[in-house]
Amino acid sequence: MSMPRQMHLGAFILGAGHHIAGWRMPGAEAGSENLDLIKRIARTAERGKFDLLFLADAVNTRPDMHPSMVLRLEPLTLLAALAMVTERIGLAATASTTYTEPYNLARYLGSIDHMSNGRCGWNIVTGAFADAAANFSRDRHPPHDERYAIAAEFVEVAKGLWDSCEDGILTMDKASGQFLDAGKMHALNHAGTYFKVKGPLNMSRPPQGYPVLIQAGASDAGRDLAGRIAEIVYAVHQDIEVARAFSSDLKRRAVGFGRSPDHIKIMPGICAIIGGTEAEAKAKLAELGECADPKVALQVLAERLGHDLTAFDLDAPVPDLPPSGVMRGHAETLTALARKENLTLRQLRNVVAASMGHRLMVGTPEQIADGLQEWFEAGAADGFNVMPPWFPGAFDDFVDHVVPILQKRGLFRQDYTGTTLRDHLGLPRPEHPLAHRVLVGSMAASG
Repeated sequence: MSMPRQMHLGAFILGAGHHIAGWRMPGAEAGSENLDLIKRIARTAERGKFDLLFLADAVNTRPDMHPSMVLRLEPLTLLAALAMVTERIGLAATASTTYTEPYNLARYLGSIDHMSNGRCGWNIVTGAFADAAANFSRDRHPPHDERYAIAAEFVEVAKGLWDSCEDGILTMDKASGQFLDAGKMHALNHAGTYFKVKGPLNMSRPPQGYPVLIQAGASDAGRDLAGRIAEIVYAVHQDIEVARAFSSDLKRRAVGFGRSPDHIKIMPGICAIIGGTEAEAKAKLAELGECADPKVALQVLAERLGHDLTAFDLDAPVPDLPPSGVMRGHAETLTALARKENLTLRQLRNVVAASMGHRLMVGTPEQIADGLQEWFEAGAADGFNVMPPWFPGAFDDFVDHVVPILQKRGLFRQDYTGTTLRDHLGLPRPEHPLAHRVLVGSMAASG
């Protein structure tokens, strides 16, 4: 007898909260460098039986960026620290394929998967901000389609490196003196369009085979990459029918690449503002709006639309803007919302200030649970990436009041039944490729 389908929940941690003024709320704490706060958030997410926590990242900064993103700890280092203070929750972070080398990143992520006993996830990004190029001795930010071609090859190289060692390579036989089975170590010898990597990687195969692969691209190239390799897809949607069509499209693409549609989990972002009554929740939203810096809010919207907005009339309709090649999912979703609701630029700016372009939910715990259940049962989502407007209070509200309702309805787990992130998501551990086909040459053969 099969178990009923249950939703997946991720905690998207931005230290100053997802609302640009969240850090100003009474009782809010702030700071993406505040390790004590982040550890407490991680433990709260684990108490709530969340599948994973997630840390976003970018490799550039400016003083007018979102308060949570201006100054922040390097996320992979932070995941390693969080692995030491949690036991079951998955640990995922963003790392760029445009501004990282496959060998280094495969080592970092593989190490986290080992240290956490199989709880690591990798959010694969190509880099949305062109000014990052100058931080890496580059004259230009690669064009959109080229970035995705780089990403596709990067991921295949990383997977090949994680497969450098077959399972069971370490023998540590004291009687014979054999430490490892040398025949189970293999060189990659990859020579592709963008990368040339010999290998092998100097670690045994990660506990999960590969860390769970996460992706968020909404363009056609991004969807193809997700269909080919993603196991979680972070999405930006405001409309249930659009979200359902997106989910169906990605699962269809996954099948086209020979994958099971059950092995790709669509998790739209949601920002929940919760009150004992709907009026109380709306009062919190109003208080947040009064505290928001309008210049920062406009800059956050500009990043998502991919255009400078300072010359436009805030009280005129949202202008028609050409595709920019960055954050296409955000741009398409926000433009569609503005057209549907006949929003002015000022009104759209305020929406993004609250939820960074994701679905804003305002109401009682029951209303929030109802909204999540509606999307989940309609096939618009396999779960949700929860984006609290501030920490720790707004996240405590979700864990203490919304999660129990979902559990009571049988929509979410009562407790963890597995130990790895793949266990939580119902994903198989990838077999070593040598079980089916020869992708690499052994060290003995390659000298």
